[in-house]
Amino acid sequence: MFSKYDVIVVGAGHAGCEAASAAANFGSKVLLITMNLQTVGEMSCNPAMGGIAKGQIIREIDAMGGYSGIVTDETMLQFRMLNKSKGPAMWSPRAQSDRTLFSLKWRSLLEQNTNIDFYQDMVVGLIKTGDRISGVKTRLEHEIYAQAVILTNGTFLNGLIHIGEKQIPGGRIAEKPSTGITEQLQGWGFQSNRLKTGTPPRIDGRSIDYSQLEIQEGDKEIKGFSFIPTNKPTKQKNCWIAYTNKKVHAILESGFSKSPMYQGRIQGVGPRYCPSIEDKITRFSERDRHQLFIEPEGWNTIEIYVNGFSSSLSESTQYQALMEIKGFENCKMFRPGYAIEYDYFPPTQLKPTLETKLIHNLFFAGQINGTTGYEEAACQGLMAGINAHQKINDYEPVILKRNEAYIGVLVDDLINKGTDEPYRMFTSRAEFRTLLRQDNADIRLTEKSYRLGLASQERMEKVKTKTANVLKIKSILNEYIFNGDEINPYLQKINSAALDKKQKASQLILRPLLSLSDMMKASSVLNSYLKEYDSETLEQAEIQLKYDVYIQKEKELVGRMSLLEEQIIPDSFNYDKILSLSSEARQKFNKIRPQTLGQASRISGVNPSDVQILIVYMGR
Repeated sequence: MFSKYDVIVVGAGHAGCEAASAAANFGSKVLLITMNLQTVGEMSCNPAMGGIAKGQIIREIDAMGGYSGIVTDETMLQFRMLNKSKGPAMWSPRAQSDRTLFSLKWRSLLEQNTNIDFYQDMVVGLIKTGDRISGVKTRLEHEIYAQAVILTNGTFLNGLIHIGEKQIPGGRIAEKPSTGITEQLQGWGFQSNRLKTGTPPRIDGRSIDYSQLEIQEGDKEIKGFSFIPTNKPTKQKNCWIAYTNKKVHAILESGFSKSPMYQGRIQGVGPRYCPSIEDKITRFSERDRHQLFIEPEGWNTIEIYVNGFSSSLSESTQYQALMEIKGFENCKMFRPGYAIEYDYFPPTQLKPTLETKLIHNLFFAGQINGTTGYEEAACQGLMAGINAHQKINDYEPVILKRNEAYIGVLVDDLINKGTDEPYRMFTSRAEFRTLLRQDNADIRLTEKSYRLGLASQERMEKVKTKTANVLKIKSILNEYIFNGDEINPYLQKINSAALDKKQKASQLILRPLLSLSDMMKASSVLNSYLKEYDSETLEQAEIQLKYDVYIQKEKELVGRMSLLEEQIIPDSFNYDKILSLSSEARQKFNKIRPQTLGQASRISGVNPSDVQILIVYMGR
């Protein structure tokens, strides 16, 4: 019934979809196995993609030839660029999506790839030959063989749902958990642990009084995520903002006696940066209210997602608390929020390619590695799919560096530092975030993707044109000279100092209150030189000019640090011979087996003095 595959992908969430498409686009014959083909690319929690640092990841996935950006653009309800009041390094795109259309679009894209086969079944075990993976076993008693296997199990590994005192085995509400894999991997020497995440209640939108809520509209310009043309919406849906209050908090606290979290029935650690409403009112007890984002689930549904009200309290407690929120007095609940705990495998057990150290050609991607969020999962799936194909064909692995992409930061953090709580990406995790902006992901990564064979010729030509046009715009701005008569009326209007002598446009644009679009409005001559260029290219030129000093400083730092990255540590290196190393450093080096001195320097618990000792010893 089944031929032998190049790659088997287990799970069809965000990681699984990107993994399957990446490997298949390379030419590998892929089997995507999922317990339910109706939930391919399912948005299990909030109906949104992107956000702080997460939006950067989606744009990087797109530049690398992945599909998350395209799917988001073509199914979005609303688009917003977050952090526009801050510098470009902090700008982060975010979109509300139509939950149903998002899943359908993903499935459609996968089904168009003739290298991908699909099968609906539960994988209950793995097959290995020696120390190499060779296939999977399913609940319907099939043994299916492949050269590589990628596990993207999400929250399904021994998943357990908590709603008050009720405990329901499941990977998502109304869906069975995946069993058997954890126990087998433990028997092969893998370490596992438990994590927790949660989701808020869903509400009947007809029962909400929106007149009492704050409206949150989308941006006038829908920039989207993909760097190639996509079918973005011509209209947008509104979101709203609501607030909890003291009465809400009192009702929630009254349910703590039956809370699974406070009674110790939940063993897994929850996400610190996306806490449940119970966590919020406990950890921030001094606050009288907490903000909630009221988000539509789709174009043609009345279902509403109450972002910020994740809860594992009893259904009655959740409902009573919701009705005390302004605008929710007559609300009707579609389903309660719940907490779910599940197995994960600490990611220090992985190589930088996301291949496991213990079993060759076995890859982990997504929440199985301790991450949280669609975006974090998707980028891991992309890299696992790429590297599974590379490995079985004896090609060089593809590893993005910390100065190349947020994806590189995420993978490097996971394999070197591990995580004992759900890992979420933030701009603060990236030491080179001025270089890793959302606006330049195509310039950073498309050429690499094109050389690999993922990015199309169309993408590569678009980047070349953009890069060339940016240079032309910068040249024009460096040659165009403003005089006071031309620009001072506008400078006065924005309370910026008037020019008392002529100044190049490339110097004038460094003023924080002045934008390139402002200068073009103020000068018809400059506008005539630049009007042929699109807004994305103009913005790129402006950012490069305004932040050139900071960009150059980060590039210099990258250059200095790259010396450590180039120093390869042999796999056979014996750390036990270096007696001057601290015992903790020796233990960490033996466990993680860093591949470079740079990687060794970033391992949690390793001191700079340990790295210096290693440098000296290797120099000998």
